[in-house]
Amino acid sequence: MSYVQLPTPPAEPLRVLGAVCSRENTTSLDGLPPLILGGAQFNYQYNDDPYRLPAKDIIRHCFEAGVCAIDTSAYYGPSEILIGEVLADPEIAALYPRETYYIITKAGRISESTFDYSPSWMRQSVERSLKRLHTDYLDVVYAHDVEFLALEDTLPGIAELFKMKEEGIIRNVGISGYPVPVLVTLTKLVRQRLGKTIDIVLSYSNFTIQNRRLKNSLEEFYAAGVKKVLNGSPLSMSLLRSQPPHAFHPASPDLKRRVALAAKHTESKNVELADLSMRYALRNWQGTTVVGYSSLYEVNAGIQAYWESQNREITAEDEELVREVHEILGHGLDEVWTSGLKENYEYIL
Repeated sequence: MSYVQLPTPPAEPLRVLGAVCSRENTTSLDGLPPLILGGAQFNYQYNDDPYRLPAKDIIRHCFEAGVCAIDTSAYYGPSEILIGEVLADPEIAALYPRETYYIITKAGRISESTFDYSPSWMRQSVERSLKRLHTDYLDVVYAHDVEFLALEDTLPGIAELFKMKEEGIIRNVGISGYPVPVLVTLTKLVRQRLGKTIDIVLSYSNFTIQNRRLKNSLEEFYAAGVKKVLNGSPLSMSLLRSQPPHAFHPASPDLKRRVALAAKHTESKNVELADLSMRYALRNWQGTTVVGYSSLYEVNAGIQAYWESQNREITAEDEELVREVHEILGHGLDEVWTSGLKENYEYIL
């Protein structure tokens, strides 16, 4: 398999995006790379047949580029199985021992409308993930899409994740979901009721060229003891591109219309909205971003966007176009959609 040549990195690339994945402290989150490979692409929601994706080549290419962390979920169809088969492949295992990369997964969401945060199920889900991913520990396990249960009802499952952390099965406990205020509230509730601090939080579609709410809430997360806040889906689950978004996308019709107008405008300037959006998110998010890839072309495009986001000349060119996009979005800028239970938005500690 021949790879597309990656762009030449700057003379002093970031510490983690180098030629080889490695980390000295296997329990710390400090070694997380700027980019994480998102495993949702290895799922039927994004691809008609995820088994046909070149999973081995995608993961190997990411590791070669220093993207030495993978985010997946028990909910993502065959994602854990496909990823686990690659990581157990003798060639990959020889090149990249387990301690050189992070495996991140999620538990608690079973199907589109089925959730189980009982301690027994959370443990069963984690044990199944260990087998699927061919590992004896997981670097991070998130309680998945916490907004769909009453916040009080998530606590038993989160408590079980902390028990497994004490047993060494899990290195870090996290929560994931969409609505930022709900995630902030839950980090405080866990600290108050369980006497524990959430290690890491993942929210998606909340720091993009269209929506910047996650960055505005960072101090609240850190005040609750959270070590890392990750930004997922900088293209907002396919919304921020010239093609129409996936049919399942929950954005309002008006927001989709405004994004389509913005895409036409950037196209008139010979710029693809997805490229501009990716550079914007990577440039302005001071932390780690989770991005899914379905092909080697997309991997290379993602790495190229990363390096371009660090380029001052490209940044200067982007700034005016970003302002124009924001003007076109109008009141759609920072617009969000409702996700999960309404009562969680109104929960008061």
